[in-house]
Amino acid sequence: MSLLQQQRRRAREIALQLLYALDIRNDQTPDEAMALFPFEGESEEVMNYAIWLVKEIWGKRVEIDNLIRMHITGWRPERMVIVDLEAIRLALFEGVYSKVVPIPVAISEAIELAKRFGTENSGRFVNGVLGKIVRSIAEVEGDGKDVEGNASA
Repeated sequence: MSLLQQQRRRAREIALQLLYALDIRNDQTPDEAMALFPFEGESEEVMNYAIWLVKEIWGKRVEIDNLIRMHITGWRPERMVIVDLEAIRLALFEGVYSKVVPIPVAISEAIELAKRFGTENSGRFVNGVLGKIVRSIAEVEGDGKDVEGNASA
């Protein structure tokens, strides 16, 4: 794994934790949550990417949650395990909204975060939700390709 990949993975871990804190303490702003986070020992690159992710995702969370609602039946974001929801938000932001990483990478990273910080079923759940959303988006866009860029059958 390259240094950039390691830094981004660490930034995602921090972002997930900060987004979780914001979700459970809805009276807190992203700046307040970040001021309380122990960033000591983190590189500037890690801190900057984590801060960017948190601010952008928190600002787009209603839009991202609406995307989840549009494509997933029976699972409202407010009923999901918070860690799973934050991992899904992270992947959708990085892979779909900002397109800073390829969608398969965003999904893979979200699954790893969910496995590490969530429940024993979180990895499978996050994979299933993201797979369904991304397939639905690809069908709507009608590009004839799946998330990995392969021609669909």
